[in-house]
Amino acid sequence: MSQTSNSILLIGESGVGKTHYGAQLLRRLMRIPGALRMNGAATNLEAFEAALENLDEGRAAGHTARSVNVDSVWPIVNAAGREGNLVWPEYGGEQIKSVIENRRLPDAWQRRVHEADAWLLLIRLQQTSIGDDIFSKRLVDLKGVPVENREVHPSDQARLVELLQMLIFTYRSTSRSHCLPRLGILLTCWDETAIAPTPLEALAVRLPLVSAFVKSNWRQPLIMGLSALERPLNPTRRDTEYASKGPEHFGYVINANGTKSSDLTLPIYHLLDASARVDR
Repeated sequence: MSQTSNSILLIGESGVGKTHYGAQLLRRLMRIPGALRMNGAATNLEAFEAALENLDEGRAAGHTARSVNVDSVWPIVNAAGREGNLVWPEYGGEQIKSVIENRRLPDAWQRRVHEADAWLLLIRLQQTSIGDDIFSKRLVDLKGVPVENREVHPSDQARLVELLQMLIFTYRSTSRSHCLPRLGILLTCWDETAIAPTPLEALAVRLPLVSAFVKSNWRQPLIMGLSALERPLNPTRRDTEYASKGPEHFGYVINANGTKSSDLTLPIYHLLDASARVDR
């Protein structure tokens, strides 16, 4: 683990809400007192500023183009003076899907993975599907069920585990450290789910294979819930209440114990704080 820098890399597939979280987090870091604040000038903020313009009007932000591949680096600091860099690759989420399908990390992603001290993976549980198998249904119930499509595709759980395996392999193949980067998982669009009272339980219920893999590779993973917008927004229809109050008054995170907080910087803060405990 780096002693001179503390960088946190955000990773997420298409539709998990990366840009909305980035826009809301940017506003919090620059204007709203919280666990973290901006510690200097950030780079390449165009995509997030454009998203904020939409949110200020009470509209959802547009989709990030697949061809976009720019790192936005945000210097951050906590109240104790612990500094870090939030590395926010602004990319179309389809890039992550391609990484999994092709089983290959492009050079840019290999560099990002190698240089990061922590990974923050965004997962939208409602976007995942769980097929019926011997773990979800009794064999007697599966017997005689017609198979409409014999083409085999990896499940969403297998895809996410494979992504984590690729990150681990890439990191270990280039790093001398025996410790993996810290891992945080943000379950996004929490306002859409009522699966379980805590993020840890929700992950275990919805994605048990992913949950088991994470627990087997990280001793203390950070698992939190996130609702960056707090309510669904339409990209064309204006939400007048949202616009009048301002997007900074919406959004929350769910802590590990199930409590709610309006401080959207907490997931980053906890990963940064974990580094401070490890370094001591």
